[in-house]
Amino acid sequence: MGKFLIARLAQSLVSLFVISFIVFVLGSMTGKEIDFLLPLDEAITADEIHELRVAYGLDKSRIERYRDYLWGLARGDLGFSRTEQRPVWKVIADRLPATLQLASAVLLATVAVSIPLGVLSAVKRGSLLDYLARIFAFINQAIPTFWLALVLILVFGVWLNVLPVAGKEGFTHYILPVIAIMGGATAGLTRLTRSAMLEVLDSEYIKLVRAKGVPNRWVIWKHALKNAMIPIITYIGLLTAGLLNGVLVGEIIFAWPGIGRVTFAAINERDFVLLQGVVLFIAVLYLGINFLVDVIYASVDPRIRYE
Repeated sequence: MGKFLIARLAQSLVSLFVISFIVFVLGSMTGKEIDFLLPLDEAITADEIHELRVAYGLDKSRIERYRDYLWGLARGDLGFSRTEQRPVWKVIADRLPATLQLASAVLLATVAVSIPLGVLSAVKRGSLLDYLARIFAFINQAIPTFWLALVLILVFGVWLNVLPVAGKEGFTHYILPVIAIMGGATAGLTRLTRSAMLEVLDSEYIKLVRAKGVPNRWVIWKHALKNAMIPIITYIGLLTAGLLNGVLVGEIIFAWPGIGRVTFAAINERDFVLLQGVVLFIAVLYLGINFLVDVIYASVDPRIRYE
């Protein structure tokens, strides 16, 4: 187990180093960095430009700047946001709770809908319910988050005017973002739950349980679902990390005060220090969740450690 964890941790650190290099290089390729620091509607002298270059370290070579960038990351320093006028980590810490709240709501709604639907679809294999569940999953898989979000805003916010479409003030503000974001996640989890349940329901173990006269509801919800949970738990862990992409898109469309909105603002305001910090933080979060999923999976199924 120890070797497995060390190997996974080493892979995560290598991935993080590669991501930091890509983020830095892409930020350097956007053009002359000093141009993004100059005011759009004010005249500025050559001396003031030189002071800006020194203040932001643009007078150094790119190798020296990347070295300083890595050293800053090692100390937890993600840089200083020009538009927010405070360290990037403070901006992220300020906006992270709203993002986590929305992501948690989406995850809970996805699990609450997908697992029962997948179980019933497997139990009623070949029935009308099974076909409807599969069609539901197929449609949700095909609809982009941004398109569904715009349709929901048009229908429930403009035409019917029954739900709020922007901000974060109460329970009703969660409804449309959660529905828009959970579509693709619901489709994947429903299909996986159905497949896992079908495999378990056809096993000799379940046939033996049925032969003992155990009630059908106990066979399904206690014995079969329990044995089908390993791939489902793994997928939920990966889904937690993958939901970040949909949440960020949803935040922008629904004006949710989270990391996605501040990322969009950083792009519009040409604040690439803030943008780099946010991208790197999301990458760290993604790698951390994947690492935890690997650890949980290896502890549940010892065969994974040997593989």
